Amino acid sequence: MATCQPVLLPSAIPCPGLNCYACPLAIFACPIGSLQYFVIIGQFPFYLLGFLALLGILFGRAICGWGCPFGFLQDLLYRLPVVKRRILPAQVSLLPFVVLLGVVLVIPYLTKEPWFSKLCPMGTLQAGIPLVLLDTGLRELVGTLYWVKIVILVFFITLAIFDSRPFCRSVCPLGAIYALFNRLSLIQVKSRVGCSACGDCSETKSLEARCPTKLELPRQLNSIGCIKCGECAACSGIRLGVRQPH
Repeated sequence: MATCQPVLLPSAIPCPGLNCYACPLAIFACPIGSLQYFVIIGQFPFYLLGFLALLGILFGRAICGWGCPFGFLQDLLYRLPVVKRRILPAQVSLLPFVVLLGVVLVIPYLTKEPWFSKLCPMGTLQAGIPLVLLDTGLRELVGTLYWVKIVILVFFITLAIFDSRPFCRSVCPLGAIYALFNRLSLIQVKSRVGCSACGDCSETKSLEARCPTKLELPRQLNSIGCIKCGECAACSGIRLGVRQPH
């Protein structure tokens, strides 16, 4: 089925958020699909990594909180009026780095196939399903891999209804890349002078707490799991803003 493709035109740039270039309406390239492409052909992606590093230095994971369409979809699903559950443990915050190293880098290098793109639920939603619906010829090619992709998509959509941002917290390799810059980025979440660490902004207080990635706040502000969405800034003791020069 359709997979994400690298930048094909000099004027094209990767989408800052998770995106599938195989989508019939796509303009921007998929950053993870492009990274796999360069791994497969054995070339170092200077432009791509420089672009992602620049975004990381400027915004960190604020891109996940404000600019990722799949993250936005998960936020909408979590707003559905059903009983919420703590399904994913806190330890899943390290899994995106495992996915980045294994599924995005090592496995494509060994197999010469972009396996993350083949299984990515965003790619299934943006490209796999629309292409099959629009192109009758592709329907004859639908096989086991396509249905595996559908199962993965349905799994994360269902999980997102009960537990916030499950894909972002446990899988997304693009979030892992931006997380490397989170404490250094220009955009920062800061506790104000006089913050009493009352815990009103913390996930530990209730299932309806403000932090969508279930962080222990304010201790874990700007940690690898922080998407700098600003939800915790509803508390007067926390603010989202630009790093101040020392």
